[in-house]
Amino acid sequence: MTAAASAQTREAVDALLKVAGVTQQRGLVRRIVEAGLGLSSDDASRLDLKISAAALEEMREAFALFAPYTGVRKATIFGSARTQPGDLLYTAAEASARALSDDNWMVVTGAGPGIMEAAAIGAGAEHSLGVSIRLPFEEEPNAFVANDERHVAMKYFFTRKLMLVKESSAFICLPGGFGTMDETFELLTLQQTGKMVPVPIVLLDRPGGTYWSGFKSFVLNELERGGFVTPGDLDRVLITDSADAAVGHVHGFWSNYTDLRWFPTNVPGERDTLLLYVRTAPTAAQLVELNERFGFMLAAGAIEIAEPYPEEGSERANLVRVRLVPRPHAIGELYRIIWALNEMAPGDPSTEE
Repeated sequence: MTAAASAQTREAVDALLKVAGVTQQRGLVRRIVEAGLGLSSDDASRLDLKISAAALEEMREAFALFAPYTGVRKATIFGSARTQPGDLLYTAAEASARALSDDNWMVVTGAGPGIMEAAAIGAGAEHSLGVSIRLPFEEEPNAFVANDERHVAMKYFFTRKLMLVKESSAFICLPGGFGTMDETFELLTLQQTGKMVPVPIVLLDRPGGTYWSGFKSFVLNELERGGFVTPGDLDRVLITDSADAAVGHVHGFWSNYTDLRWFPTNVPGERDTLLLYVRTAPTAAQLVELNERFGFMLAAGAIEIAEPYPEEGSERANLVRVRLVPRPHAIGELYRIIWALNEMAPGDPSTEE
C-alpha cells in the first residue's frame, strides 16, 4: 500500500469510528479495524479470514459475558467430562465450588458434564460462568448453564482457553484426559514464563488417588531430571486430596497480597519497577529477611516499602506497596515472594502441604 493510500485508509477508518460513535480506546479499536483490512491486502485465504472473524466475534461475546463480574474474584475448575455423579472426584469438585461460592467467589468451568457439572452445581447458578466448546461428537453443555445468560459457546479451543484463564484468580485442576492435561500444562507454562500474573494453582485428587502424584513423578523424573524445567518449578502448585486444603490454599494466597502493577522506567537499560500490593506491611526485620531470601531475584536495588505513585489513582489508597526490580528470568518466581508476604502477615494464611 502506498503512503497516499495508507493515509486515505486511515482517514476513512477515523471517519468510520466517528460515525460508529467510538469515543473510548480509539487507538486500539483503530488497530483492530486496520488489522482486518490488512488481512485483505495480504491476500489472506478464505480459511484464514474465517478463523480471524470467528475468533474475534466469539471473544467479543465472551468478553460481554464476563464484563458484569469484573470486580468479582473467580476460580476456574478443570477436570474430566467423563466423571460420574457419586465419584469422589465429582464430590470434591462440587465441595470446592460450594466453598468458594460461599465466600462470594464465582466459579468458571468449561460448561460440560462431569467435573464441570459438579463445579456448576456446587457454585450454584448465581455464582457460575460457563465457557463451552462446540464439538460434533461431544455431549451438550450441562443443564446448569446451557440455557443461562452466564454461558457462552466457543468454536475454537484457543479462544475458549483464553477465557477460562484470563479472568480467574485461582485454578483447581482435577484428574482428566488430554484436555485437562492441556489446560494444566498451559497454566504451568504461563506461570513459569511470567506471561500470567501469579495465582494459586491446586491439583486436587480423590483421597488416596495417584493421578497428580504420578504427574509429579513424571515432572521430576523426566522433565526436571532431563533439564527441561528448572528444579522447583512444580513448587508453584499445591497437590492435595483434600477439597478443604484446596480452597484454603486459594484463600491463603489472597490473604494479604492483593495484586501487582508494573511501572516502566522509560530509561534505556533499566528494568521496570514492580509494586506488590499487600494489606499488611512487612516489618523492618521482615524486609531484611525478604532481601536475604530473594535478593538473587533482583536486577537492582532492594525489596522495600514504597510511597504511592501518582499514576495509581485512589483504588489502592489503603494498601501497602512493596517495591522491587526483578530480573527478567525471575518473574515466574514471584509467587515465592508473595507467599512469604502472606506468611509474614498476622495469622496463618498458608495451607501449603
